[in-house]
Amino acid sequence: MTQSDSNHPRDFQSLPLQKPLLKNLQDLGYEQLTEIQAMALPAIVAGRDVIGQAKTGSGKTVAFGLGLLHKLNVEQFRVQSLVLCPTRELADQVARELRKLARAIHNIKILTLCGGMPFGPQIGSLKHGAHIVVGTPGRIEDHLRKGNLDLKHVKTLVLDEADRMLDMGFQAVLDQILAELPKARQTLLFSATYPKTIDALASRVLSAPLKVEVAASHTQSTIEQLYYRVENNEARPGALYQLLASYDASSALVFCNTKKETEEAAQALKRAGFAALALHGDMEQKDRDRTLALFANGSASVLVATDVAARGLDIEELPVVVNYHLSRDPEVHVHRVGRTGRAGQKGVALSLVSKKEIYKLERLEVLMQQKIALQDVPEPDSGFVPTRPLMSTLQIDGGKKQKVRAGDIVGALTGEGGIDGAMIGKIQLFDFSTFVAVQRPVAKKALGKLSSGKIKGRKFRARIVGV
Repeated sequence: MTQSDSNHPRDFQSLPLQKPLLKNLQDLGYEQLTEIQAMALPAIVAGRDVIGQAKTGSGKTVAFGLGLLHKLNVEQFRVQSLVLCPTRELADQVARELRKLARAIHNIKILTLCGGMPFGPQIGSLKHGAHIVVGTPGRIEDHLRKGNLDLKHVKTLVLDEADRMLDMGFQAVLDQILAELPKARQTLLFSATYPKTIDALASRVLSAPLKVEVAASHTQSTIEQLYYRVENNEARPGALYQLLASYDASSALVFCNTKKETEEAAQALKRAGFAALALHGDMEQKDRDRTLALFANGSASVLVATDVAARGLDIEELPVVVNYHLSRDPEVHVHRVGRTGRAGQKGVALSLVSKKEIYKLERLEVLMQQKIALQDVPEPDSGFVPTRPLMSTLQIDGGKKQKVRAGDIVGALTGEGGIDGAMIGKIQLFDFSTFVAVQRPVAKKALGKLSSGKIKGRKFRARIVGV
């Protein structure tokens, strides 16, 4: 389902909710349902599992919040609903919204359990009990492991901003929490994007879900292919600069046919001010891991790679692909181009073609069954300066083998005097190292927090890595 229709309720008072909830909604001035609420709420109230694809600000918290509160039995003083959020800030926001919606329900207790906050008071609060728990995966799992939290009576699980939770490396922790929940429950999953990782999670933890989208973000992708003439190999670095400068994409993947070309092209782009990295088969695994992590988390804007090296790369949003040389195999060309324009995003594929490569172009024309026109490489604006990536990466010399988890790192970064959890990006855990993306302006503060503090009671060396 991708859009609302006349069968969906348009106002809150038409919903089959408990009367105190409806009265409170009226008092709050909530009249018209947003699109996600109109599409999802009837199914949520009916007890169905729901996948909601919706961005922040769409009204999804009210949608799942009313569902939780409608089925809540206040007289049963035990945890009946669990809401998992990627960051403390979002968990606090969700808890505030739930308390507002629950004003008409007497003696209800909503408890927030997040990393970066003192552990002791949370244990005390848990001893007094709660009906609804809102928290971050790492801290919830901590309390489960220590026997402080009982989830066997949970009727509804909510995974809010599930894509961000997976980006932040919470997959293993989520699995541990899911193992503690009753199999017979309602599960609601909300996500701004719907990559393969979310699809895989949803198929494992939801039962016959209704999927609702508030925007047609999965319409057929549009990939624009453009071909540019280049005089010879010596002219390619300059032409590549002109293409990337003209499109100024936040993220671009450049394909080369040889390892030597990847190094030369990446170095030329670096000299021109681009945050560029090379990826090829001669690299050691640790260097490859770091390079892929930096590109995937937005700390590098251009990755120059050979076909073989790029096989392990899975980036959902990749606006630009460039063929530094045309591939010798037309089928490989099609595969390269297919890296952009995924999940309904628009993408552009740019190819540099010399006279010596015309035979490759002719093979492509046969495969694509269309004539390909060559054009001149565009001239960028004279004052162009490459945009610096939004994110910076911290490398921590500790990983899975040291039992480091994503929640430990989020807690260490957001604790007293730390950074806002919303400024943390992807967290990628390897056996002996971890890469954490943070917004560039707070990178030094984040590094200071890690360097002066501890993770799991231990000090780990950390540094800023990047281009």
